[in-house]
Amino acid sequence: MEEIYKDLSSSKNKEFEQLLNSEFSRSKIEEGKIADGIITKITNKLVFIELPGAKSEGTIDISEIKLLKEEEILKVGSKISVLIIKLEDKKGDLIISREKAKKMKSWQQLEKAYEEKKQVQGRIVSKIKGGFVVDVQSSLCFLPGSQVDIKPLKNINHLMEEPQKFMIVKYDKIRGNVVVSRRAILESVKNANKEEMLSKFKLGDIVEGTVKGMTDYGVFFDLNGFDCMTHINECSWCRISHPEELFTIGQKQKLKIIKIDNETKKISTSVKVLTPDPFETKINNYEVGKTYPAVVKKITDYGVFLSLEDSLEGLCHQSELSHTKNNISAKKLLSISQKIDVMIMEIDTKKRRISLSYKNTLPNPWEKFKKEFPVDSKVEGTVKNITEFALFVNIKNFDLVGMIHFKDISFNKSEEELKKFNKNDSIIAKVLEIDSEKEKIRLGLKQLQPDPLDYFKDKKKKDIITVIVLEALDVGIKVAPDGCPVEILIKKNQIAVDKGDQRTNRYNKGDKIDCMFVSLDLKKRAVSLSIKMLEEEQNKEAIKKYGSVDSGKSLPFAELPNALKKQRNKKKKEEEK
Repeated sequence: MEEIYKDLSSSKNKEFEQLLNSEFSRSKIEEGKIADGIITKITNKLVFIELPGAKSEGTIDISEIKLLKEEEILKVGSKISVLIIKLEDKKGDLIISREKAKKMKSWQQLEKAYEEKKQVQGRIVSKIKGGFVVDVQSSLCFLPGSQVDIKPLKNINHLMEEPQKFMIVKYDKIRGNVVVSRRAILESVKNANKEEMLSKFKLGDIVEGTVKGMTDYGVFFDLNGFDCMTHINECSWCRISHPEELFTIGQKQKLKIIKIDNETKKISTSVKVLTPDPFETKINNYEVGKTYPAVVKKITDYGVFLSLEDSLEGLCHQSELSHTKNNISAKKLLSISQKIDVMIMEIDTKKRRISLSYKNTLPNPWEKFKKEFPVDSKVEGTVKNITEFALFVNIKNFDLVGMIHFKDISFNKSEEELKKFNKNDSIIAKVLEIDSEKEKIRLGLKQLQPDPLDYFKDKKKKDIITVIVLEALDVGIKVAPDGCPVEILIKKNQIAVDKGDQRTNRYNKGDKIDCMFVSLDLKKRAVSLSIKMLEEEQNKEAIKKYGSVDSGKSLPFAELPNALKKQRNKKKKEEEK
């Protein structure tokens, strides 16, 4: 042997190398692969396995076999599959594993089942957060709680440790994650049954169903094991807010199939189509503008739905409930099942709408008020409300409200007049305007009082009147005739002819002065006075009576005033320089 190693290029050495290579080429075992071996020996702790092509026997701890519950294969001479972990370790031993071989085989089978979408069999072994652990061919998989059954189950004890069929819905070999679903199996079975049952129904068939459940949008019926739905709009020709108004759980009901969806495997049914459409038959019995009896069926925020007869309903909008209150709540006037008369305002067969009016069947207080209290008549009432600009008055014996603007309270036209009144004060007012279309009544108080402008009825332009000074202002003087409450402002430029005399401080409160009417328009309630105009008219009269403007110029000192005035102006200019 020493001679062989000394000369590696010898013919004997080459021959030995060829024999080894030929022997190794026959062996198919590789690290990381599964190989079949034969049990050659069993001791208390180890199982010896011979693998073809291996240099030595491999060993497996007997506890590994017992954990896998495969004691039945522990017989000398029986075949067993193992995973080659290492062909030779540091000691020259072959390292193998039965457990890892089973896991690898299981993963390969799971991968194949996932790719081919085949069912696998397993057992639910334990519960974890969010779901359960399933043992599928010795591989632990995750079963989400939502995938246990078609319907949520509170208790699944009857399914634990029982063989079940599952569908692999997620497979991640790198992370070692497999997600399975039992629900997918149940749904596939159910869909297969659905297809068979669906083929028994045809469009237009009339069937009998049992009310199984109700929601806000419809009713679910059971057709001998097949579920169908009737939408709320297909329950009745009338409006309903919830199916429970017409149905109860367990109730038998005739249905007509109006739609079959083969893709979703759903059937839609209808109840109302089993009866004639009232908008094609019964609607001809009604005419617009006529009054008919009706029953209150439903009250909403915007109005009332009333039944004229079975399956024929109309809407009375809240604006058609009362002549006097546009936004009144229907709940304050009417109640469910109450019988009233209504007038048909409009029929729209295309939109399937009937517009009704309740107020048009009642006496119109506006027309009655017009007849009993025409414009210029007197009415009694009480103050309902006081605002910044008007009084609102409840008219006696009428459910109507009139308005008195502050300008119609007194001839002073001051907002301060509003402060003289309180709520519930009784008043008598004059009707100034009635607008039944806009539902407005305008009243007045000052129109019942003597008009202070009547004082000037016999007066005309250029008449002379004596007035009393009330107040001197920067812009003029405020005056009033003796015994008349009308206050008149004489503007500053109308106080005197000479501008030097147009000073308001010349007058004191209580002074009596004469002035002339510049203008007088009682319709427009405009009165204008002037002292200047009176002086001008007096000058004209004096000239007519005593001569021309130049009279007296030849007399001594006739030019004295003008000379003095010129001297004053000259002195003033020098002072300014």
